[in-house]
Amino acid sequence: MTYDEIVALLAYAGGNEQPVRITTTDRSEVLGVPTSVDTHVTAHEVFLRPLGRDDAAEIAVSLGAIAAVELV
Repeated sequence: MTYDEIVALLAYAGGNEQPVRITTTDRSEVLGVPTSVDTHVTAHEVFLRPLGRDDAAEIAVSLGAIAAVELV
């Protein structure tokens, strides 16, 4: 996926409370609902609320480490 496709899908999912599966460049997977996508050069990350864990801390993933995103 291109960077623009990744950012667009994360923004869509976050705006619609849709869970996503993120596959990173090292083949790890993260599941969650995007709560924030920050493309500013000093941040460059997405924050996710883990699925099924409303009390859990958000997970931050660098946008540069994302290989693919899909709606779950």
